[in-house]
Amino acid sequence: MSFAATVSETRARATTELSYLVFGHAHRRRSFTVSGRRYRYHAHRYNATWTNERTVELPIVISTMREHAGARVLEVGNVLAHYGIRGHEIVDKYEDAPGVVNADILAFTPDTDYQLIVSISTLEHIGFEEELRDPGKPARVLEHLTGLLAPEGMLLVTFPLGYNPALDAQVRAGSLPLGQTQYLRRISRDNRWKEVALSDLNDPRYGTPYPKANALAVARAHVSDSPR
Repeated sequence: MSFAATVSETRARATTELSYLVFGHAHRRRSFTVSGRRYRYHAHRYNATWTNERTVELPIVISTMREHAGARVLEVGNVLAHYGIRGHEIVDKYEDAPGVVNADILAFTPDTDYQLIVSISTLEHIGFEEELRDPGKPARVLEHLTGLLAPEGMLLVTFPLGYNPALDAQVRAGSLPLGQTQYLRRISRDNRWKEVALSDLNDPRYGTPYPKANALAVARAHVSDSPR
């Protein structure tokens, strides 16, 4: 790395650290509510979560994982390890990292099932940012994952609206096997979120008016939601 690049990277890290100390700490003292349950916003240096949708995705998923302590857990898309959450199985088609199985999730057929499967902002990329576009693939993936659940198991999936138009259309048509789904909308520049009805999300856009996701789906499906 050149000297100029090293200086630039050092400055960027210093800026992120200062922003974390000033804004991240303040943000994590605030809270949001989903289905009557209150969560603290998440603030982490990696990906500056206090500035984007990770601030709500992570506390919801991490809380659910704690409720399933000791269970066999699968994550689709390698996200949680970047925030220090490890000890579970991970499948990610593209990211090369220790402990990560690189495979298309539809080709992943483990010998046993899972009590919990989680996926954070991954579904919107499936069948959309692959070599061959396949708008029907997210639905097949959801059905496949539900089929990997143990009795009484849970599938928890979060994904932004306004990113993948085909996926958004399927959400509005009710054609995805999502189970119980809540929707969140970003309501402020300082990254506060509010639970809303799907009908209140009028053509959400990714990246506007705020950076990255401006609307989010949080879906929970159980074995009983889909035939095995």
